[in-house]
Amino acid sequence: MKIAIIGTGNMGGAIAAGLAKGKIVESGNMICTARTQKTLDKIRSMDPEIAVTTDNVMAVKEADVVILAVKPWLMENVIAGFREYVDISRQIFVSVAAGITLEELSTWIWPIQPSCVSVFRAIPNTAAAVLASMTFIASANADAEQIKLVTDIFDEMGSTMYVEERLIPAGTALASCGIAFAMRYIRAASEGGVEIGFRPDEARKIVEYTVKGAAELLLASDGHPEAEIDKVTTAGGITIKGLNEMEHEGFTSAVIKGLKACI
Repeated sequence: MKIAIIGTGNMGGAIAAGLAKGKIVESGNMICTARTQKTLDKIRSMDPEIAVTTDNVMAVKEADVVILAVKPWLMENVIAGFREYVDISRQIFVSVAAGITLEELSTWIWPIQPSCVSVFRAIPNTAAAVLASMTFIASANADAEQIKLVTDIFDEMGSTMYVEERLIPAGTALASCGIAFAMRYIRAASEGGVEIGFRPDEARKIVEYTVKGAAELLLASDGHPEAEIDKVTTAGGITIKGLNEMEHEGFTSAVIKGLKACI
């Protein structure tokens, strides 16, 4: 199997990095495209076995799976540039661009008969680079074998969830935008750590491992966050005082409002 990543910027680069660390595809069977040599050099320095090029046509012609990671407003024009070289009898197309529907994607790739091309939307996050992404997948005109293949590809980079397309915007807010929200909490808690006495590098490391530990506890137990909170909130203790103060300032409400604003 050969995979082409068209547009290897932040998200495309994270996918390339994740796949290079996995086993489903050898680095030598990956080809990445970008508009600038600087970006291509960055990919090559990450793994010299990955082929790089500025030629989207060449990349698409050689690929079995084409991952489209260009900006949403560029997608239609980029597809138009290689459309005549598409082989819908064997190729799968996966868009990781927010806001591009499956109907639009299939129409742009094969306008004569859109229902004949197998298309996917996949919404990973940048943690794909370290094999820790939460990825949402939806598809059109794809059979069970193709769905399993695309799921397996993104499972290499973390965890996947196959959903109806209508849930893709919500998944984007919760997991893709959610990476930034988690980072903002880490930044805020780190700044608080400095205020209460730690050096900046110490505070950041403490918070990073604390957040990682919280996630690992929940993933290991499949439990509810409140159950873990109850374990560390003693009657009249400092943890419940801190939590309540955050809630008085609108912590939960602010998170929910932020998520809803993304949709």
